[in-house]
Amino acid sequence: MAVDTPARIAILGAGPIGVETALYARFLGYDVDLYERQEVAANLLRWGHVRMFSPFSWNSSPLGLAALAAQDESYRPPNADELLTGREWATRYVRPLAETDLLVDFIHPHTEVLAISKGGLLKTEFVGGSEREEAFFRLLLRKDGQESYAAADVVIDCTGVYGNHNWAGDGGMPAPGEKEAGARESDGQIEYGIPDVSGHERTKYATGHTLLIGDGYSAATTAVAFRELLESSPRASLTWLTRCAPSDDPLPRIAADALIERDRLCAEANRMAKHAPERCRYLAGASLMRIERQPRVEEESNRTASNALLVTVQRHADGEEEQFAVDRIVANVGYRPDLQMLSELQVHWCYASDGPMKLAAALMGSSGDCTRQASTGAASLMNPEPHFYVLGSKSYGRKSNFLFRTGLQQIRDLFTIIGDREALDLYAGTRQLPR
Repeated sequence: MAVDTPARIAILGAGPIGVETALYARFLGYDVDLYERQEVAANLLRWGHVRMFSPFSWNSSPLGLAALAAQDESYRPPNADELLTGREWATRYVRPLAETDLLVDFIHPHTEVLAISKGGLLKTEFVGGSEREEAFFRLLLRKDGQESYAAADVVIDCTGVYGNHNWAGDGGMPAPGEKEAGARESDGQIEYGIPDVSGHERTKYATGHTLLIGDGYSAATTAVAFRELLESSPRASLTWLTRCAPSDDPLPRIAADALIERDRLCAEANRMAKHAPERCRYLAGASLMRIERQPRVEEESNRTASNALLVTVQRHADGEEEQFAVDRIVANVGYRPDLQMLSELQVHWCYASDGPMKLAAALMGSSGDCTRQASTGAASLMNPEPHFYVLGSKSYGRKSNFLFRTGLQQIRDLFTIIGDREALDLYAGTRQLPR
């Protein structure tokens, strides 16, 4: 699967992994087009108020730091052990890296990749044949409302998953009424990300009843933020709904967790579930079944609140249903990859995780603790479609235990295939800068 320089590599998604992949390719002499439908690091800014569990040394590469130092001698990276927020990671590392001379002219912001095919070939043609390996990729792009084609010899999908939420209903389906309520997300009805409850969104959540759904780290982050809000805002209330059994902690703690802040968050969220503060209810072992709009009269002002939602939840133990009104919903129920633009390529997706099948198989039985994930090797990154690869969180499908430093391992492994050099490792060959 070697591709000699000069060859054109299309990289999709200008998040941290996409930018690092483009940098690696540029160092090796490849022509690069980095397509981003929004701005560089846009999704980082969507959760920019959240502080990461992992230190900056896990969220940067020697190659990236070397490029930044070469671009600007006055650049000073964050300390190696510093825990950055998403916004700080974007503004102090990812975006400055994208603005270096090596990359700035090769990034195409506000350019959406709508579809990809092999030029002149249908999806059904030449399965496993050399014709597909020799064919170029054709990409359908949209920018400023105009559509056009682009070509590439290699395509690397680093689009991630953050913008594609799971559904909050029973069994992972949309609950009846969820799509309608979600369509009004700009009105604050349903939030699938992590709201800035302690910051610029405080007013939105300080004067009503919020339903929080989820039992992962995102939901724990939201719940802990609400604890402070409930103490200071007497008109705020929270119901936290999880699928786990009432006797279980919502977040299992990892023994000797290498990420101290992750363990602290788990402990705080579990305490909150067991000893709910005033105006907070923890409802475990239940699922969301329906969402209905229901005008409601506010007691204090005798005013009709047109944005009230009547939710129905069902307990797993006995099948009993309960209804109650909320003003908004925070559904921290995870994310999934968007596979639509790849529908004309020969890609084998895992039936359970929606990740590429070879990598999904390699990850089976591996530790659920992201800090203990090891490289699965270059072969696990290969797909039936020659010269097409998926890196980053999208490569893990619906699994949520992807780490940035795992992505750096993927980049290193991938270019041993593309460059046909088994020992190729630009990270090992780059001078480590003082930290």
